[in-house]
Amino acid sequence: MDQSGITAVTPKSPWGSVAPVPPACSLADVMSEQLAKQLEEENSHFPTLTDPGADLLLSDEVSETTSDLMLAQMLQMQFDREFDDQLRREEKKFNGDSKVSISFENYRMVHPYEDSDSSEDEVDWQDTRHDPYRAEKPQTTPRRGFTGKGKNITTKHDEVTCGRKNTARMDNFAPEVHVGDGLGMDLKLSNQVFNSLKQHCYSEQRRSARLHDKKEHSTAEQAVDPRTRLLMYKMVNAGVLENINGCISTGKESVVFHANGGSLEEQPVPDEVVLKVFKTTLNEFKNRDRYIKDDYRFIDRFSKLNPRKIIRLWAEKEMHNLSRMKKAEIPCPEVVLLKKHILVMSFIGEDHVPAPKLKDVTLSSEDMKSAFYQALHLMQQLYQECNLVHADLSEYNMLWHKGKVWLIDVSQSIEPTHPHALEFLFRDCRNVSTFFQKRGVMEAMSAYELFNAVSGLNIPIGEEDEAEFMAEIVALEKRNEDHVQRRGKKSFPVASRGGDPPLIPGADD
Repeated sequence: MDQSGITAVTPKSPWGSVAPVPPACSLADVMSEQLAKQLEEENSHFPTLTDPGADLLLSDEVSETTSDLMLAQMLQMQFDREFDDQLRREEKKFNGDSKVSISFENYRMVHPYEDSDSSEDEVDWQDTRHDPYRAEKPQTTPRRGFTGKGKNITTKHDEVTCGRKNTARMDNFAPEVHVGDGLGMDLKLSNQVFNSLKQHCYSEQRRSARLHDKKEHSTAEQAVDPRTRLLMYKMVNAGVLENINGCISTGKESVVFHANGGSLEEQPVPDEVVLKVFKTTLNEFKNRDRYIKDDYRFIDRFSKLNPRKIIRLWAEKEMHNLSRMKKAEIPCPEVVLLKKHILVMSFIGEDHVPAPKLKDVTLSSEDMKSAFYQALHLMQQLYQECNLVHADLSEYNMLWHKGKVWLIDVSQSIEPTHPHALEFLFRDCRNVSTFFQKRGVMEAMSAYELFNAVSGLNIPIGEEDEAEFMAEIVALEKRNEDHVQRRGKKSFPVASRGGDPPLIPGADD
């Protein structure tokens, strides 16, 4: 009790009972040998720092201790263990389900500990610092190119050294090339093998890049690029189509798909329709511009530098041509919708089965004769009433459905004012005449007679010399072009009701 009458209470230590403070001693006592031996005996009871896991982990059961050093070591180990656990949780949260993970191994306080109840303390296979299967780094030769001296010299051209170096260089290959664990097996690759692998990887990369570019930027056969696929999905989502069933046919200019029709506000949609997807690559049809650049309807919008715009003009041109043919009551598909380079039309066929082409159908002699006269009448209607030349008419573009001939694929069709219209018309007549003559139609006209019957030009046939006939056609085209240029590019002669030809020889004289 002090002078104020209050009893002094010794504060209780949070670390347990406090040992009594030893009395102060003089300097002479400190320097005595007896005291030195006593301190040495006390220190011998503490575990050394070189073996921190021997007794410190068992000290959790000890409720109190008298050594500040041991206490500090215990606290430090507990802190390091909690830090490692937190780091593992942060690493797991950061990586998530990603196939490529980031390791926090370099930040861990690696201390041995055991008897953990946490499932996160399991073996971390990303810890490769003590991985027995990890390949050692190959020994590289110094900059001077050799090691050793005399008989023990080893140059960079040594077979073993060079083989290991080539194996290590395989890690620089593209990620898609699986090189395996060559370093772990101490694999030695010769220069010939390594160079072959390197060239193969380079070729595969270029091939993969070409395929990817073709897939992303072009409409391949029986397939569509991502942009076209998105347009088709939008049609389905908008209700224009119920579903798209599959590919019907492919050609040099387009891919045709069958679909079930939906509904439109402006007009009804047939139950069965086709989607004509014009290919967005010009590799198979490089002379498209020959059919469109001289057409007055598109001459101001034609740009050879933009292939996608050409494809859209191509689809728009077929839509306009089909509309003309429909007004003239020519059997042909009916246009439903045009969306960029996708043309939706009515389906010619029944129950998902398309109508056969004229070249594939087997007809009797009477039906084949009727088909010829129908084709002749359709060509005359197309030329005289619609002011169009098919420009690609053959047995491949004529369908046989319900006893009638139907015309399809009119995207390349041109007007008679085109500089090459009569040449294309003569080519159509030659294709039609050749087909029906081969099928045994005795009434089938020759190409020259069919040309005169369709165009009404009455060019003298003579001995059927094609060179002279074509020369006369070219001369007529030249005079027709001069006539159109004088009257204006949008003015062209139209057939009269009496059946007069749209172009009369000598009209410009």
